Amino acid sequence: MKDLSNKTLGIIHAALISSKSVEPFIQEIIPEVTVVHHIDDTVQNLNFMQKPGVIPKVNFFKFTTYAHFLQEAGVDLILLACSTFSRAVEVARPLIDIPMVQIDRPMMDIAVSEGSRIGLLATVPSTVIPSERLLNIAAEEAGKKIEITTVLSSEAFEKIKTGNVDMHNEILLSEIEKLSDKVDVITMAQVSMSALEPFLKDIKVPVYNSGRTGLNRVREILSEL
Repeated sequence: MKDLSNKTLGIIHAALISSKSVEPFIQEIIPEVTVVHHIDDTVQNLNFMQKPGVIPKVNFFKFTTYAHFLQEAGVDLILLACSTFSRAVEVARPLIDIPMVQIDRPMMDIAVSEGSRIGLLATVPSTVIPSERLLNIAAEEAGKKIEITTVLSSEAFEKIKTGNVDMHNEILLSEIEKLSDKVDVITMAQVSMSALEPFLKDIKVPVYNSGRTGLNRVREILSEL
C-alpha cells in the first residue's frame, strides 16, 4: 500500500457529529495522512430551518470559502462530510483548483453498480432529496435505471443527538431488516449511521455506509495524486 504520509486531507463538516463519525475510518484507512477539519454547525442549523431540498445560498458561499481557505493552507484533497448540501461540491468546483469529493458519492456509485432496486435510509428529512438526487446522478452517469425506496427515521436521529447510540442503532437495524426484503442494496444517507457497520453482517443484502466507502475513495484519490 502506498505511503501517504506526505498528503493532507481537508474535511469540511456541517456539524460536529460528522467529525466524530469519520474518525474511526480515518484511523483505519488513512492513518498516516494529515487531516485538517473545518466544522461549522451554523451550516446544518440553517439547512434544517429550510424546507427539505432547499439550501440557503449562504451555505454554498460558506463551503466555497472554506474550500478556498483549505486550498490556501496546502491540503491535497477536500472532502465534504455532509449529505444535505452535497451540491456544494458541484457549485464550488469551478472556483477551486484541487480535487474535491462529497462523502456519499462513492457509496452511491457502488450501490448503482450492484443493483437496480436501491434502498435509501435517512434519519433527517433534509438529506432525503439530496441523497435521492445523488443516486439518480450516479445511475444516469452509469447508464442504469434504478428504483429508489426511501425510509426516513427521524426518531433515530433524535436518539443519537441525546447520546443514546444504542437506541439509534436498534431503530435503524429494524428498518434495515424490513428494507432488505424489498431492495438489492441499501445505502445509509448520513455518515453518523456508519456506526452501524459492525451489526450488519447478517443482513441479506449489502448495506453501505459513507464513512467506509468515502474514506476508501479518499485513499484512492490521494494515492493517484
